[in-house]
Amino acid sequence: MAEDGARTGRKKPLFLKFRSGKSFIITVVAMAVFTDIFLYGLVVPVFPFALQERANVPAETVRISVLLAVYGAGLFVGSPMCGYIAGKSPSRQAPFMAGLATLAGSTVMLCVGSSIPVLVVGRLFQGISAAIVWTVGLALLVDTVGRDEVGEAMGIVAMSMSLGIFLAPLLGGVVYENGGYFAVFAMAFSFIGVDIILRIIVIEKKTAKLYADPEEVVSGDPVSNGQSLDPAQATPAASQRWTEKLPPIVTLLCYPRLLSALWGTLMQAVLSTSFETTVPMYIKDNFGFGPTGAGLVFLPIIIPSFLGPLVGKMSDRYGPRLVATAGFIFLVPFLIMLRLPGKHTLNQVVFFCALLALCGTGLAGVMPPVMAEITNVVRDLEAKKPGRFGKNGAFAQAYSLCNIAFAGGSLVGPLLAGFLKENVGWNAVTLVLGKLPLLPKLSSAG
Repeated sequence: MAEDGARTGRKKPLFLKFRSGKSFIITVVAMAVFTDIFLYGLVVPVFPFALQERANVPAETVRISVLLAVYGAGLFVGSPMCGYIAGKSPSRQAPFMAGLATLAGSTVMLCVGSSIPVLVVGRLFQGISAAIVWTVGLALLVDTVGRDEVGEAMGIVAMSMSLGIFLAPLLGGVVYENGGYFAVFAMAFSFIGVDIILRIIVIEKKTAKLYADPEEVVSGDPVSNGQSLDPAQATPAASQRWTEKLPPIVTLLCYPRLLSALWGTLMQAVLSTSFETTVPMYIKDNFGFGPTGAGLVFLPIIIPSFLGPLVGKMSDRYGPRLVATAGFIFLVPFLIMLRLPGKHTLNQVVFFCALLALCGTGLAGVMPPVMAEITNVVRDLEAKKPGRFGKNGAFAQAYSLCNIAFAGGSLVGPLLAGFLKENVGWNAVTLVLGKLPLLPKLSSAG
C-alpha cells in the first residue's frame, strides 16, 4: 500500500493516521449530521415570531408547518439522486463538501429572506443538503467501522441527530429573544465554519490506503460475518436473478427487513417533527411562554439522547429489531399522557417536562437500531453474493432510502400535527401520535 502512495509521487498527508482514523471519521460524520439537523431546527421557535416581524404574515400553526415540511420535500426529492451519485462517485469527500456548500447557501437565503417564497426555497435547499449529508456521510461511516461496532457508531450519529433536533430550538429561542434574528444566523454560520474545517481535514479509508501501511489504516468490514438473511425473508433463486438486473436501490426494496427498518425511520421522523411543530405553539398558548421558554422546553427531550451509544451497544448485542420495538412501545403511554398537564402552574410545567423527557427516552431507543439494521441488511446481501452491488456496494443507496423514509416523516409530521392542532386540538395530536408507534411493531411482527 505504501508503495502505491510512492508511485503516485504525492507527499504523505500530515497526521494521516489520525485523519483517517475510525474515531475521527465518526466525529466528522456526527458533526455533519448535527450541523445539518441543527440548522433545520434552529428556526423552529423563531418562525412564529419572525414571520410576523419580517414577512408581515400571521404566525399560524399551519403556515409554520408548511415551512417545516418543505425541508422534508427537499430531502425526499434529493435522496434518490444523491444515492445514485454517491454510489458511482470514486470519492465520498467531494459530494460531502457539495452538501456543505448547499447548506451554506440555503442558510444565507433564510438569513436575508423577508418573504415566504424565499424562505420556502431556503428550506427546500436545506432538505437537499441533508440528503447529501445523510447519504454520503453514513456510507463513509459504514466504510470505516466493522459490523460488530456499527450499532455503537450509529448510536453516536443518532445522538448527534437528536441533539441537533432538540438543542437547536432551545438555543434558537434563547438567542433570538436576547440577540435578535441575525444573532441566530451568526450562530448558524459558526457551526458551518467548524463543519467546513472537519470535512476538509478528514481522509477516507480508501484514500489513506494509498499512502499508509496496512496497519496504519482503520479497516472496515464490508461484508457480513454474522447474522444472515432469515430463510422466510430470503427471495427465491429465480426472483433473485430477476432482482439482480434492477438498480441496487430498487433491489433493496425487495427485502422485508429493510422495509421494516425504513418504516421505523418514517415513524421516528413523524414523531420528532410533530414535536417541533406543535410543542412551541402549545406552550405559547397553554403556558404563555415566549421564544426562550419555547426553546428551553426542549431540554428534557435532549438529555435522553446521550443514551444513543448505549442503545447502539444494546442493538449490537440483542439485535436491532428487538431494541427498536421496545423503544416504540415505551413511547405509547407517555405520548398520550401529554394531554394531561393543565394551565400555567409550576407543577404542571414540571409534569409536562417530565413527560417530554420520557418521550425523549423512547425516541433515543429507536434510531440507532433502525440505522444499524439498514447496514446489516446490505452487508448480509453482500455476504451472500459478493460484488452484487458493484465495487462501492449499496450503502449509499440504502441510506438514500433511509433519507426518503425520514423525508416522508418530516413532510407528514408537521402537516399532520399542525392540522390536528389547528383544527381539532392538542388532545387529538397526543392521541394520534400515541398510536403511531404501534405501527412499526405490527409491521415487524410478521
